[in-house]
Amino acid sequence: MALSANIALPVPLKRAADAARAVLRTALDLALPTLCPACREPVEGRSLCPACWSKLNFITRPYCERLGIPFVYDPGPGILSMESIANPPAYNRARAAVRFDEISRGLVHALKYGDRLDLAPMMGRWISNAGREILAEADALVPVPLHWQRLWARRFNQSAMLAAAISAGCGVPISAGALKRIKPTAQQVGLSRTERAAALSWSMTCSHPAPRSRAAPGRSVAPAPPMSMC
Repeated sequence: MALSANIALPVPLKRAADAARAVLRTALDLALPTLCPACREPVEGRSLCPACWSKLNFITRPYCERLGIPFVYDPGPGILSMESIANPPAYNRARAAVRFDEISRGLVHALKYGDRLDLAPMMGRWISNAGREILAEADALVPVPLHWQRLWARRFNQSAMLAAAISAGCGVPISAGALKRIKPTAQQVGLSRTERAAALSWSMTCSHPAPRSRAAPGRSVAPAPPMSMC
């Protein structure tokens, strides 16, 4: 039999403990201040500094209904870009949260390579907002898996962390084991779109091919990529 007891601290001792924790937090903030993930300047809270926040380019309509690429003018509802017409993608729709520029690049690198895991909830909210129409019809979120060698070196999968943040906001369940990375791939930084496609070719497989009725025709799946930005 397991016994548990709630031990109430005397009021003076509890106040002293709370004061000690507050002093410790202040000391840690002074010694190790939270830095803006984009410009590395000290910032309050876990977000961007005001200067970097003002430079973020969030993507809103008008944009291509298939690719999510923003238009410079409003051509009307439901219009597809020339790129999506000339080279239709394998997926139905894609959305991006912000343009991939100096500020957003700093966020991506801070999350992936700088261990700024505290950024995942904020970035997940951005992705949820950008893809709310897709998520409203989705049956599952599928994080893009890492090969076990990459996962061991990095210690976490940023796609899975973003999927958790997105799922918490929209309620769509995560199918973490739907895909499996079967071969390691080289770093994608600096590669063109064609080179990236070639590097990722045949690098993943469906982990559960048997129960096709659960992930098959008639089901809507929303992949949670390493970063939904363009």
